Amino acid sequence: MRHGTQYADVATAELETALHGGPFHVALRAAIAARGLPLQRVQHHLTRYGVKVGVTSLSYWQQGARRPQRPESLRAVRALEEILKLPDESLIRLLAEADDHSGPERSSARSYRSLVEASGILEKLLAELGSTLDGGLHTLGHHECVRIGTRRELLGRDSHHIVRAHKDGIDRYVAVHHGDPGCAPERMTVRALENCHTGRVRWHHDTGVLVAELLFDTRLRTGDTHLFRYGVEDGTAGASSEYVRGFSVSGGQYALEVRFAEDTLPVRCHRFTQHSAAAPRSGRQELTLSGRHRSVHVVEPRVRSGILGIGWDWE
Repeated sequence: MRHGTQYADVATAELETALHGGPFHVALRAAIAARGLPLQRVQHHLTRYGVKVGVTSLSYWQQGARRPQRPESLRAVRALEEILKLPDESLIRLLAEADDHSGPERSSARSYRSLVEASGILEKLLAELGSTLDGGLHTLGHHECVRIGTRRELLGRDSHHIVRAHKDGIDRYVAVHHGDPGCAPERMTVRALENCHTGRVRWHHDTGVLVAELLFDTRLRTGDTHLFRYGVEDGTAGASSEYVRGFSVSGGQYALEVRFAEDTLPVRCHRFTQHSAAAPRSGRQELTLSGRHRSVHVVEPRVRSGILGIGWDWE
């Protein structure tokens, strides 16, 4: 019994040290060890919170092989704080503090901290609208056109969606816009362009996240498809250097076009991908400005989970 007590004391001390200094995977591993829970039991507890995470993912997280990044994964981390009886935000804080500056490729990008914070805010804003990130719809096709203004700012974007309902009674889509650092989402405008009209709009100033309901004129049944277009007028931040789109699941075609003001052109453009916001960037490919609108674009016939974006340099 004495040996067991000594082991528990050591495990508790290791946990306290890890929670204070990190990194995330060490703290998670220490917390699971201190509570004496096998990963299968941790997974079972998560399902009771309505969160689905595989044992393999949990194993990768505590080994440091992968980091939680998607909204569903970040929900799991917050649930783990309760399951493992940890202080609120203790694991999330370690994620946010992890490697905000991992080399020159990330220098002009949003930090991992900002993306983690924005994901938490997004979850709360969606809850206010009684929605989830999925919303009962699968995206079959998405064409997005981003407009960069004469002040090098993210002027706005237009989106054309083709969706299919995988539940009965779906009558809306919740659009998400994450402005550049320093933006003012309360000054942005959401425009319903085709086969929808604007409903409730919510935003969070500090993270620059805006969500908006786009209401359909009909209720979709399972298997029904719907086409609609909407736009977001932004123009509230400083110079923009990239546009990224995250995908939580694979499937569907995605096309991203970035149009620049004729008298304000970048010196070079490139595409890139990331497995997650914490992962290094890969798949870099130079893009050439072309066409009357002086634009660049990428097309993915079938997207994979992760991040796809276009970046550019002004000088």
